[in-house]
Amino acid sequence: MSAIAVIDFETSGLLPEAGGRATEVAIVLTENGRVVARYQSLMNAGVRIPSFITELTGIDNAMLREAPPAAQVMLEAARFVGDRPLVAHNASFDRKFWQSELARVDLEAPQPFACTVLLSRRLYPDAPNHKLGTLADFHALPRNGRAHRALSDAEVTAELLLRIQRDLRERHGIAAPGHDFLQALQQCSKATLPRFWQRHACCATA
Repeated sequence: MSAIAVIDFETSGLLPEAGGRATEVAIVLTENGRVVARYQSLMNAGVRIPSFITELTGIDNAMLREAPPAAQVMLEAARFVGDRPLVAHNASFDRKFWQSELARVDLEAPQPFACTVLLSRRLYPDAPNHKLGTLADFHALPRNGRAHRALSDAEVTAELLLRIQRDLRERHGIAAPGHDFLQALQQCSKATLPRFWQRHACCATA
């Protein structure tokens, strides 16, 4: 299977349009069923971190003062991702910050996103919920580092992606569940899912 880049941002707020900026980014590359490379950096966007964000992430203003400029980090992140498609847990959040931060350095963000929240809802309806930590426990995924730090969360999301791809192969007969297939699956409703499996089972998908 082709490479997929799994991304996670920590931020100063929930929405770029409300002044939120990225404070940390991590990217984990997966290919052929395994993790092959990682990128992580704090980033100084010239914003102050609210106390509740520090409590959640452990990232404080002193750490960001020592971090490289956001523009430098995003240029490095864009080079690291290249033209690979992206996956994130709650991808609508990370996509907004990916697009917003790249726009600030005059770069486009053409990469398509797939979302492990939506995929998990389709594949694991018996999970207690679809938060990343809950799914990590549900699947007994390996975890290192603190939750709500970009690299730790990106690594867990990458492990979840690999589990999803393995289950698609072994349980549903999808020979090559690549990014295009993942995007198609996440768009299915509960009602259309049986027809989707009938149409795609035992077919190699790019």
